[in-house]
Amino acid sequence: MFLTISTTGTPERPATDLGFLLHKHPERAQAFSTSHGTAHVFYPEASAEQCTAALLLEVDPIALVRKGKGKGRGGAPDAALAQYVNDRPYAASSLLSVAMSTVFKSALSGACKAMPERAAAPMELRIEVPALPARGGAELVRKLFGPLGWTRVEAEAVPLDVKFPEWGDSRYVRLVLEGELRLADALRQLYVLLPVLDDAKHYWVAPDEVDKLLRAGEGWLAEHPEHKLITSRYLARRWGLTRQAMERLELVRLAEADDLDVESVDNAVDEGSDTEERPVPLAVRRRDAILAALTAAGAGRVLDLGCGQGQLVQALLKDPHFTEIVGLDVSMRALTIASRRLKLDRMGERQAARVTLRQGSLTYTDKRLKGYDAAVLSEVIEHLDLERLPALEFAVFGSARPRTVLVTTPNVEYNVRWESLPAGHTRHGDHRFEWTRAEFRAWADAVAARHGYGVEYVPVGPDDPEVGPPTQMAVFTLATTDATTTTDETEKEAKAA
Repeated sequence: MFLTISTTGTPERPATDLGFLLHKHPERAQAFSTSHGTAHVFYPEASAEQCTAALLLEVDPIALVRKGKGKGRGGAPDAALAQYVNDRPYAASSLLSVAMSTVFKSALSGACKAMPERAAAPMELRIEVPALPARGGAELVRKLFGPLGWTRVEAEAVPLDVKFPEWGDSRYVRLVLEGELRLADALRQLYVLLPVLDDAKHYWVAPDEVDKLLRAGEGWLAEHPEHKLITSRYLARRWGLTRQAMERLELVRLAEADDLDVESVDNAVDEGSDTEERPVPLAVRRRDAILAALTAAGAGRVLDLGCGQGQLVQALLKDPHFTEIVGLDVSMRALTIASRRLKLDRMGERQAARVTLRQGSLTYTDKRLKGYDAAVLSEVIEHLDLERLPALEFAVFGSARPRTVLVTTPNVEYNVRWESLPAGHTRHGDHRFEWTRAEFRAWADAVAARHGYGVEYVPVGPDDPEVGPPTQMAVFTLATTDATTTTDETEKEAKAA
């Protein structure tokens, strides 16, 4: 990947001031280690009249495959050959954006102690990216960079093969930008728009990406005519994050329109006089109900089966009564996100000893899951095909046999109360079924009878007199005699081991 930044100057204001602004000396070639390769900064030309800084990023595709565990561009599995033979070493992408934020960190922030007035003033700039993926073509490139103050935006389509013009153009363009802008503004625009045009990111888009976008887009994104497209693509079309970013951008627009600070607009309502209570999210109510049931059962060692991104594990860790917590999920990506959420790499030794994340399937028996006080299946069963439920039932109730099992699942009868949910649709695209209260109780009663458990039912969320609560929870409790036998068997297994 290659990018050049050029400027012109005079003997009084030499072009080599660019070196001060970039914090990279024109007479030195420097190399920087990044998370995905080596970035080189050098100056093909450096004189008072003309200065060009080049950023070259060397990427190892094989190392990327190993680091990404076989995931291809944008997080989707590619064909085996395409994992190793692709455009990443050559075409500008989010990899180059990350390298820019590492190598030109001070320049991106606009900081320059040696020449603060030069950093704050516009300067003649020419930026060239020889190979830029553009999903949307040259026209989209002009739409994105055109409103940002550049006097020249050239996006020349790169042909698939110059020897065969009939094949047409590739999705790559040669980008040339010319205009008078602050260097920091130009770099921030590139930082955001390179991955937007590529329409893919090489890493998982976490909630902190919203803050990164708004920091880099300060002063230009809120008023950009294509701000919705930019926001959506930058955040990998994660609608929750996109909505959050759009709401914050709207605050910026309102503040700028009234010449106010964003904080003053956001705090315009006196919270002390606001008597309307905000509704508690259903996910929070569900976690609270689970924690209350686990506490009432006296559970200390807990399994979170189908732990997803670790929200419940995080809540369990906050209560010292839960001495051992195991999160199990079939998705390694979900477990990776859970690890980041829990900050396992920075957790103290005593706290880290309380939690374990494991990959595993809930439809297979696992000896490691035996002997625990409680197991939680929160919003899990509806993601399985009905014919696979008996396997899950035996793995949990027949093999693992914890003293307490909590199962939560949506109540399909309540769906009529969701105004945004079309009739006949499930709450999530991956739900294989959603049960009525009678269907859930019939299943739970049969499971309890087959495996020696008692079962009680707890509503979660507002209990509508007509359609019931939004979430239904079954609390299974192992019969006392069976619990004693299971404990004895567990002790025997431990001694034998």
